[in-house]
Amino acid sequence: MRRFYLLVLSCFIVLIYGCGVSGEDNIRQWMVEERNQTRPKVPPIPAPKQFKPEVYDRAAAIEPFSNQKLTQALKRDASQAVVNAGLVAPELARRKEPLEAFPLDSMSVVGSIIKAGQPVALIKVDNLLYQVKLGNYLGQNYGRVIKISEAEITLREIVQDAVGEWIERIATLQLQERSK
Repeated sequence: MRRFYLLVLSCFIVLIYGCGVSGEDNIRQWMVEERNQTRPKVPPIPAPKQFKPEVYDRAAAIEPFSNQKLTQALKRDASQAVVNAGLVAPELARRKEPLEAFPLDSMSVVGSIIKAGQPVALIKVDNLLYQVKLGNYLGQNYGRVIKISEAEITLREIVQDAVGEWIERIATLQLQERSK
C-alpha cells in the first residue's frame, strides 16, 4: 500500500511541476512586441482620371435600329436562305434509300469489289451486308457516295451548322480490319 501512495504522490508532483512556469511567457511577450512593431504599408489610392466625353460623329449614318437597316438585313438573309434551301431542296424531294435510316457510326466497310467495271463497297449494318455504288445515299445527313476506294468510302453530306444554315461537308467511312 505504501508503494501505491508513493506512486500517486510522485504522479501528483510531476503534474504540479508540469503546470509550473515555462518558456511560453517569453514567446508570448515576443509575439506581442512584434505585432506592435509591424505596420502594414498601404500605398495611397491614385486620383480618378478625368472623364472626357466623346462627340458622336455617326449622326449622318444609318441608325442601327431603323427600318432601313432592318430591311437591308432581311434582304441579305433571304438571299442566303435561297442559296441554302437550294442545297437541301433536292434531297427532300427524292425517295430515301434503306441505308439512310442508320447513322454513319453504326456502319462498317468490310470490303470492296469491282462489279461491271464500277467499284462497289460492301457495308455491314446490323449484321446485314449491303452493296453500295457511286451515287447511293448513306447516313442520316443526306450523305451521297462520291468516291469508293479499296480502303474507304467518301461521302458528301449536307448538314446544318451552328447558325442553322445548310452546308456541305465531306465524311469518310474507313475499311474495318477484322480482329482475330
